[in-house]
Amino acid sequence: MTFRSLGEFLEGLEAKGDLLRVRRPISRDLEITEVTQRVLRADGPALLFENVSDGPIPVVTNLLGSPRRIAFALGAESADAVAERVGRLVRLRPPAGILGAVRDLSGTIDTLSTLRSLAPKRVRSGPVQEVEEPTVDLDRLPILKCWPGDAGRTVTFPVVITKDPDTGESHTGIYRLQQYGKDTLGFHAQLHRVGANNLRKWAARGEKMPVAAVLGADPATMFSGLAPVPEGISNFVFAGFLRSDPVELTAARSIDLEVPAQAEIVLEGYVDPTERRVEGPFGDHTGYYSAPEPFPVFHVTRVTHRERPTYLTTVTGKPPTEDAVLGKAVERIFLPVIRLVLPEIVDMNLPLEGLFINVAIVSLRKAYPDHPRKVMHALWGLGQMMFVRYVVVVDDDVNVHDLSEVLYRIGLQADPGRDFELAQGPVDQLSISNPVPNLGAKVGIDATRKRPEDGFPRPWPEEIRSDPEAARAAERLLKEDPILARFFARPRS
Repeated sequence: MTFRSLGEFLEGLEAKGDLLRVRRPISRDLEITEVTQRVLRADGPALLFENVSDGPIPVVTNLLGSPRRIAFALGAESADAVAERVGRLVRLRPPAGILGAVRDLSGTIDTLSTLRSLAPKRVRSGPVQEVEEPTVDLDRLPILKCWPGDAGRTVTFPVVITKDPDTGESHTGIYRLQQYGKDTLGFHAQLHRVGANNLRKWAARGEKMPVAAVLGADPATMFSGLAPVPEGISNFVFAGFLRSDPVELTAARSIDLEVPAQAEIVLEGYVDPTERRVEGPFGDHTGYYSAPEPFPVFHVTRVTHRERPTYLTTVTGKPPTEDAVLGKAVERIFLPVIRLVLPEIVDMNLPLEGLFINVAIVSLRKAYPDHPRKVMHALWGLGQMMFVRYVVVVDDDVNVHDLSEVLYRIGLQADPGRDFELAQGPVDQLSISNPVPNLGAKVGIDATRKRPEDGFPRPWPEEIRSDPEAARAAERLLKEDPILARFFARPRS
């Protein structure tokens, strides 16, 4: 099923019983956060607050706060099913002979043809421009204050559109926007993000950067805004690929950018590269308040929206949170992109507890001495994987999602004197443990079995494994013996 707008997705969720309408009065300041966090941790539905006491616009939270809703949004049974489609998109195999060349060329042509057919569709106007506000007043929007120590109300789930002035290519990213006043917001595009890089290019020209913030797009467009889309593929094309239908774009009213025509609300304006203002503190995904820092200022010059818009937002904080659930989906969906560069990788886990940016566990088919170290450094050189502080490498038969098994392998098979790789490099701007902002130490841990060719001087012991015939006999006994069968059928606490 294709969802062309937030409203269509909400209708789909309600039909599935995965949307709850909250009709009792509630405040956008702190109260929506508390309800949302409790519902998400109980694996509850998306929430539509219809009676926000601070204004007439309803608020949606926890929209993509479960794997089932993310899969439903992307028209799949699971994130792994979407990953298979991404794998077909990025896989270009060397042809095996003439017949192989014909086969692979045919597949490539089909893929390219599909991508061309999913290029954005330009339209003259759309529902997002049904109303154009005569004056800009951000107080009319139900922007949340999430945590008591936040410096102000903050737009937390905007799809922010910027453009490279040299190539003309647009980019979407999810950057929080703290409200300063009726027409100004903080532009929290962190140092390493594409939005910040685009701003540097506009600064080199001595020009202001046009910016559009989309509040409430279709789920595929929102997901593409936070995903590490392969270089050379437009975020809007990738959104069309995810939803198997082109995204409709229309020209913004006051700036040279295109915006999703089916969105709920669009804020148009500019960022002056010479202007900075303190942004934060803000209760972030680390579970701590991010430190106040100077960031660029987004001046909102135009607001357009649907006749009856819905305001989409999210709540960050210590996991589990919606952004953590989305991060897990990104991990599964973009694993094929990692494997394209590192085909020896079998699986990967960016655990919730590691905030999806601090810890990576990978299993690989080890083929030569120091192969795990090669993988560590290669991962640190791949896009946002450069932020990972701890990389753990295990053998291909280890389940990377079983943290008990992973810790067992680290404690038993990794020697701190020879199997720890220390490195230095970029870290996430929100990281709190590094003494210098944006720069910190990293550790790679080789928790694989050691072999003579690894320079290991003594024989590696044989691992205990069950006798296959005895295991089959035990399985039969556990099924056929009435007392044992009843015991194993009992629910465990």
